[in-house]
Amino acid sequence: MNQYKYKRIFVIVADSMGTGYMKDADKFGDKGANTLVHIGEKMPDGLNVPNLNKLGLGDLDDIKGTSKVDHPHSFVIKANETSNGKDTMTGHWEMMGINTVTPFKTFTDTGFPKELMDELEKRTGHKLIGNYAASGTEILKELGEEQCRDNSLIVYTSSDSVLQIAAHEEVTGLEELYRCCEIAREICMKPEWMVGRIIARPYLGTNKDDFKRVTGHRHDLALKPSLPTVMNVLQEHGFMTSCVGKIGDIFDMYGVTKTQKTVSNEDGMDKTIDEAINHDFTGLCFVNLVEFDSEYGHRRDPIGYGKCIERFDKRVGELLPHLKDDDLLIITADHGNDPTWTGTDHTREKIPLLIYSKSISGGTYLKERDSFGDIGATILENFHIKKPDNLLGKPIKEVL
Repeated sequence: MNQYKYKRIFVIVADSMGTGYMKDADKFGDKGANTLVHIGEKMPDGLNVPNLNKLGLGDLDDIKGTSKVDHPHSFVIKANETSNGKDTMTGHWEMMGINTVTPFKTFTDTGFPKELMDELEKRTGHKLIGNYAASGTEILKELGEEQCRDNSLIVYTSSDSVLQIAAHEEVTGLEELYRCCEIAREICMKPEWMVGRIIARPYLGTNKDDFKRVTGHRHDLALKPSLPTVMNVLQEHGFMTSCVGKIGDIFDMYGVTKTQKTVSNEDGMDKTIDEAINHDFTGLCFVNLVEFDSEYGHRRDPIGYGKCIERFDKRVGELLPHLKDDDLLIITADHGNDPTWTGTDHTREKIPLLIYSKSISGGTYLKERDSFGDIGATILENFHIKKPDNLLGKPIKEVL
């Protein structure tokens, strides 16, 4: 008989699916943002999400298309962020116990400093072009042909703390692109340029009309978390930490036992469902589904975002029957990205926690939590592991 209430815990991060601005959102220019509510308002008939609705999504807010229902097998909670930031790494790290006090450097509005670009150009031996915040697909249309002609490097950023380098696989070569990204990682370790992630963005194609990113060859060079996280603690105690999507990159493989890259939300859910059906592990399966954020939030496309949530809802419906009585599912987010908000940046929002298990009875809406770290603390408590004092989070006792 299993000695833990939950043998397998699945945490699925619907990247940027926030649920209302935090009390300090005015410091970030985000007072009034609410990703889920505003998407629901933009959808002609509201969100059609029967599976998420059954789990209690309608308890979070008055989200058009949802309703308040009894959900005896699930708890619904909003969680606030302790860390100082609203980016991918900050959110995910906090789930695993890290409090980020000094936010990572972003260069969304200004591009990277001339001194940084000059050093990168000199050390790589390539001319650099771009140097502004852009969609990865759009910048290939704008600069891809020039990059191929000159064997230069396209440098760009986003609202995250990220320096991305795009180059054609057959012109520049994959290994050369990776070499240049290693140089960028070293340069961006300087405190004044402390960028969270360097990302290699290879692409193929013959012209601006058919350039396509080779997602499977993307390579992230992230900062290692400042402390051992909940995943490290699990790993040290012999538990599985299986990561799907960009989780391994976000944590620089620190505390990661197994990782699977993905090319889309659909691929991510395929791999997650496969984990549920075919892998009898004890521990954590940690999943990131990035398209909510990358394809729709940053592009300020509320209808596209809404349809993406609806597609996710169908996949949740496919996953649920494969969960065992001693499995736990947590559906959450890492920040907001309200597609009706100004600019293209993330929004400082609370995150939803939809916590489901067939073994839960008396599921209900619970009061707000003070930290995303309560996710990790709950996982450790389930596996009878004492949480290190230097990590954030308090266990959600009702779940246990």
